[in-house]
Amino acid sequence: MRRTILTAATVCCLGIGLGACGNSTPAEAEADTLFTFDNSTEKMVIYQVFTRLFGANAKNPVAWGSPEQNGLGKFADFTQRALDSISGLGATHIWYTGVIEHATQTDHTADGIPLDHPAVIKGKAGSAYAIKDYYDVDPDLATNPARRMQEFENLVRRTHRAGLGVIIDFVPNHVARQYHSDAKPDSVEDLGAADDPTLPFSPLNNFYYVPGTTFSPQFSLEDSVLGTYVEQPAKATGNDQFHPSPGVNDWYETVKLNYGIDYVNGRTEHFDPIPPTWVKMRDILLFWAGKGVDAFRCDMAEMVPCAFWHWAIASVKEQYPQIRFIAEIYGPDAYRSYIHHGGFDYLYDKVGLYDTLRAVVGGRSALAITPAWQAVDDIADHMLNFLENHDEQRIASPFFAGSPEKGRAPLLVSALLRTNPVMIYFAQELGEAAPGAQGFSGDDGRTTIFDYWTLNTLQRWRNGGKYDGGQLTDAEKDLRQYYATVLHIARNEKAVSQGLFFDLMYANTDNPMMNPHRQYAFLRKHEETLLLIIANFDEQASQSQVHIPAHAFDYLALPTDKTHYTAEDLLTGHSVPLSLAPDSLTAVTVPPLSGVVLKINLADNSTD
Repeated sequence: MRRTILTAATVCCLGIGLGACGNSTPAEAEADTLFTFDNSTEKMVIYQVFTRLFGANAKNPVAWGSPEQNGLGKFADFTQRALDSISGLGATHIWYTGVIEHATQTDHTADGIPLDHPAVIKGKAGSAYAIKDYYDVDPDLATNPARRMQEFENLVRRTHRAGLGVIIDFVPNHVARQYHSDAKPDSVEDLGAADDPTLPFSPLNNFYYVPGTTFSPQFSLEDSVLGTYVEQPAKATGNDQFHPSPGVNDWYETVKLNYGIDYVNGRTEHFDPIPPTWVKMRDILLFWAGKGVDAFRCDMAEMVPCAFWHWAIASVKEQYPQIRFIAEIYGPDAYRSYIHHGGFDYLYDKVGLYDTLRAVVGGRSALAITPAWQAVDDIADHMLNFLENHDEQRIASPFFAGSPEKGRAPLLVSALLRTNPVMIYFAQELGEAAPGAQGFSGDDGRTTIFDYWTLNTLQRWRNGGKYDGGQLTDAEKDLRQYYATVLHIARNEKAVSQGLFFDLMYANTDNPMMNPHRQYAFLRKHEETLLLIIANFDEQASQSQVHIPAHAFDYLALPTDKTHYTAEDLLTGHSVPLSLAPDSLTAVTVPPLSGVVLKINLADNSTD
């Protein structure tokens, strides 16, 4: 039996050493390419990449290192070959994290960009979430900083040519302390330019102020070159600190934007007339949508009033109806408001499925997965599943699982459970463990978002720009192919992207023939195709017998006049004899720290 994804072209683009996928096209030859994505029939598979780290190429990066020491990736590193390989992995969209210009300790005065004071910057490179100019891209990312916006526009075209949608961050809650746009259109008034800083709150102000005070955080504001950083009056800090003295664990590098909520006087709302911040931020969304961006990942969306999203998303979609909005959100009580009223297409499923899968990897019973999906069952199509992102610890790090192999079983659940989107973080598919301190980002199991750095796994996959995985170990190649197989199942099997879902765990809680604490079993069905999926979180293989209840046959309209099938395990390509009957046991051999995805053709007319 064939393996799910092993066509010659796809294997090539997986980057596992089977030859070239074609060279990148020169920028001057690039043409606009129309990208279309039908979310009614396709499952979104997002590949998040921290843009400045993707092409970074240093042999021995050092903590707090400069771009010269630690490497610095560029837009140009996303060649057509690289993008085709990401598409070949199974992605439908790529989220370029850190595109918009942010505060940094790097000197870009030669490019006409003022210096930022290092006392209010986290790391040498600076946080991508301390936006310095909403209308510009990070000059670090450009081969020629004077043409940086054109280089980004060329990247959008290359990405679309690879069949991928473009996602960028929209950071609405806060900006860098020294925000100033030198790239805004002439008709745009800069944030804070018309504020009255004598008022702690005014619905006409863009910022919140602490009148009569000087910004005085719980750390030094001195620099040997630029002297003392002075901010008077102090502005409120991005994580809702309405006083002049944030600590080192606060978002001290940012100031909070004012959407018309008076936090000092009982969180009263002042939304009529429309606050000027709303208009400015809506116009920024429209600016980037006009650049060909296909979706926005909206940072800390719940720290911005839902009323703003209702107004702004509708306004943007009126001009760009196919654009998508993804909310980073952590409060389940707000989920439904931000979908049904706010207008978001997708929300992070962090405190539900992510936290649950992480706990199961750590030893919690797999039975916990059922209440996790049940809690959002009515909005399941709107939830975004993931196991890693820039805020979370790497699976392979000792802070999470300590091994990339332990990510295989949860990937099956995260990617195949429902029709909703799934996301992976760059080099997750290679088993990146983010070892060691990288600068401002300490040794915490995360890939830095504050520092210049090179990821060794990614560097070896890039293989000097060949993007063929030529320097990966056999284990890393196998892991990447596993990810590709699962993501292609998620994307191409209609039983996953469009089909029905049935959780088998309630019928197996007391089943002595399987271990419901270390295995999670469910069914997906579309027309005449049935998938039986079992994820095994245990380090031992299992000769399981899964109880398929009669209710599953009724709910999924499964035939009862045939009991014996030959299934294909989509993870291996092997043929597997399978018995299916109401309220019977189906015997399945499940490998350790992985699982099976058994595809059954219900219309198979071969002899029972």
